[in-house]
Amino acid sequence: MKRLLTIVFLLFTLISVAQNRIVETRNAVFWVKYSEELEQPLQVKYTIACTETVFSRAGLDFFPVSGIKTSDHNDYAGNEWDKGHMAPAADFACNQEYLKMTFSYLNCALQQENLNRGVWRFLEVHERELAKTGEVKVIIDLHFSAKSIKLASGATVPDGFTKTIIAGKKTEKYYFPNTKPTKKSYTEYSVVNK
Repeated sequence: MKRLLTIVFLLFTLISVAQNRIVETRNAVFWVKYSEELEQPLQVKYTIACTETVFSRAGLDFFPVSGIKTSDHNDYAGNEWDKGHMAPAADFACNQEYLKMTFSYLNCALQQENLNRGVWRFLEVHERELAKTGEVKVIIDLHFSAKSIKLASGATVPDGFTKTIIAGKKTEKYYFPNTKPTKKSYTEYSVVNK
């Protein structure tokens, strides 16, 4: 009986893991921990490769990844959620193949349009400025809760984003709620700068 209960527990655990599958993978540009259940990344890490744009992103669009259930175009259609790059295209626009890799849906989050096009974008410019004097590593954590919005199309909207920027011995950390920004500068979202 005890053995049967153990087998049933293991099967239940395997089914639960399969239903809530979390995938960790990397390419030449970024590492990602991705939730197939949420259809969103949980964490993205990258090291900035470019400080100047050489190749254009014109004509590029996000693409699915074979074997991984990601968000898709339908999740971003007709709503306030942008296809927000986590590892920014501009940080890899000095290499055409790297630039294309940033357009994977594994690197895409449902990001409030004003946040994506405003203070978040200016923070991306800041991280490239830091990279002009040395290596810059970035870690982005996406936050979800029981109150996270689940779209009818299947994907779940992150509640917010924490971006940690490591430039040499200096670390900067910012938290952005996934809403229309109420502050004008990314610096006002700082939680740690040392």
